[in-house]
Amino acid sequence: MSEDLKNHTETTVEQLEHEGDIAADFIEELLDIADIDGDLTLDVRQGRAYVSVEADGDGLSVISAPDTVQALQELTRLAVQSKTGAFSRMILDIGGSRDTRRRQLESLVDAAVAKLDEGASQASLPSMSSYERKLVHDIVADRGLISESYGEGNDRHTVIRRG
Repeated sequence: MSEDLKNHTETTVEQLEHEGDIAADFIEELLDIADIDGDLTLDVRQGRAYVSVEADGDGLSVISAPDTVQALQELTRLAVQSKTGAFSRMILDIGGSRDTRRRQLESLVDAAVAKLDEGASQASLPSMSSYERKLVHDIVADRGLISESYGEGNDRHTVIRRG
């Protein structure tokens, strides 16, 4: 890929910060409607806008379940896209939900590794989002194993094997 084309297709930090601002405004409105208190933090990580919502106590517990966070993230991405005209890959974290999900994914990888230790040639994980698959690939690589994604759309999943 030519350098000009590469620079044209990459999102700049300024664009990602703008995405984060739009996303934060959208999330803030949702929190106000639901009468939920939360402090928002914006960041840019690994080429993505990252919006984190934190609160004292358990005020966010009603919206911090992984499926709920995923749904809110998709709604927020659509809100960003409607304002910018561009696809957004922003990440939403509510009450530490991303760390919780990472620990769950580590447990799934551990169970898959146990199957490999018992003699299986490979172990498949359930379908998950592209962000979750990326986390799995990172976890698997840290453990010295190989992972590949297979399938299309909602059926896309990761398979782990030894090198």
